[in-house]
Amino acid sequence: MKNNTTRFYKIDLADHPSGYELSELIKEFLRPSEYQVLNGRSDSKKQKEIPVPESSEMVEISLAGKELDRDQAKQWLFRELCRETGYRPEWGTLTGVRPVKMANELMDLKGHTPEEVRGILQDYYYLNEEKADLVMETSAVQRFVTAQPAGRTFGLYIGIPFCPTRCIYCAFTSNQQPYAEVQRYLQALLREIDAVGKRCRELEIRPETVYFGGGTPTTLRAPELDLLLSAVETAFDMSSVREYCVEAGRPDTITRDRLEVLQRHGVGRISINPQSMNDGTLERIGRTHRSEDIRKAFRIASPYRDMIINSDIIAGLPDENYDMFLQTLREVIDLGPQNITVHTLAVKRSSRLHEMDAEYHYAERETGRMVYDARRILARHGYRPYYMYRQKHMAGNFENVSYAKPGTESIYNIRIMDEHQTIIALGAGGISKAYYGPSNRLERVPNVSNYSIYIERIDEMIERKNQKLYRPFAPEAGETGNC
Repeated sequence: MKNNTTRFYKIDLADHPSGYELSELIKEFLRPSEYQVLNGRSDSKKQKEIPVPESSEMVEISLAGKELDRDQAKQWLFRELCRETGYRPEWGTLTGVRPVKMANELMDLKGHTPEEVRGILQDYYYLNEEKADLVMETSAVQRFVTAQPAGRTFGLYIGIPFCPTRCIYCAFTSNQQPYAEVQRYLQALLREIDAVGKRCRELEIRPETVYFGGGTPTTLRAPELDLLLSAVETAFDMSSVREYCVEAGRPDTITRDRLEVLQRHGVGRISINPQSMNDGTLERIGRTHRSEDIRKAFRIASPYRDMIINSDIIAGLPDENYDMFLQTLREVIDLGPQNITVHTLAVKRSSRLHEMDAEYHYAERETGRMVYDARRILARHGYRPYYMYRQKHMAGNFENVSYAKPGTESIYNIRIMDEHQTIIALGAGGISKAYYGPSNRLERVPNVSNYSIYIERIDEMIERKNQKLYRPFAPEAGETGNC
């Protein structure tokens, strides 16, 4: 991102109805201290003034008097900011999380060919060639899932909101508590599993995928893990399950007795997430394991050859340069996971990193080279991008991409980003999404994120689902099914 230290921008959005999206686009170009957004007369009195640095050149940009729809306004503002800043964001006017979903819908709902969609991405949304290629390649790889309607199936997510430690960039529901608290949480979760499973059996709907996330699910000891998996398999009709995944994540929680439990229950996917293979970085970001623990975790997992392993690494970590990132990438490739996910560091508001440096993601770093070269290196080793998404406050405004060897792609990951299937999420922090196929819309049904409040209000969490979540599958509903 270009650092405009000698200019200050006053940008009048003139009460445009797409003001939020326009404001998000501005953030792709400028730090908060470099600009002020106005909204015509409505904000003239209540707008908080931002101090203008001395000797700064004032730049004024205004939508006043321009009758533009959302996309036209974003295009106009993008061109103006490119011209004034000398910087051109690689994702063009797109500020949303799911660019691949948009490409899929242009083909499936609008009837465009892949070649036409590529042209739309570059000519209408102003993506550069690299990002347009990434979107289209990812879309092509995942079509074996997205081209198939989900029917009367759903994705089942079960959250375990506990971790050994909290990383400085983490904004997920993650707690460090005595094991007695974990067991207390587990009892409430088992109640929700039983109640939701009964309702799903009544409606004759079945999970297509089962995904245990968190937190770190393998903070559970082997007996509790066995109990939990057994409860899921008893509560739900598992006859349509195509994928069974447990995020092991932290190498220091991967043990032979836990893996024996997972194998006995037919779990086919796990994760071993280094984030970095640099010991100094691991200490800085709050991980208790070291690079040798990661290698050890892979050795422990090696006898379980039927399990697909995903490994996460992060581009843009504090004090990591390009060479250090590439060292991590190459070491992880050598360890042999079938999936490698390359995250770009995002500075979430609730993370410790945000408290330490709220503008960390604006700094000029080598993140662009990291993500570009990661794609090329992974391609040489037979990995293809199969799902991707973007987040706010990412270093360099890049993206998260998961790469897979052919035939090892995660169906759950594809479905949740494509958003054309109901997701039933159990546990603290779980956000269920009821998908209404005929109108192509989602309705969120969230659980509370605090695990202690979740325990206290478990009956309410179950009743929320009874009231809202099952409507797409109920015969009395006007809109039914994922189809």
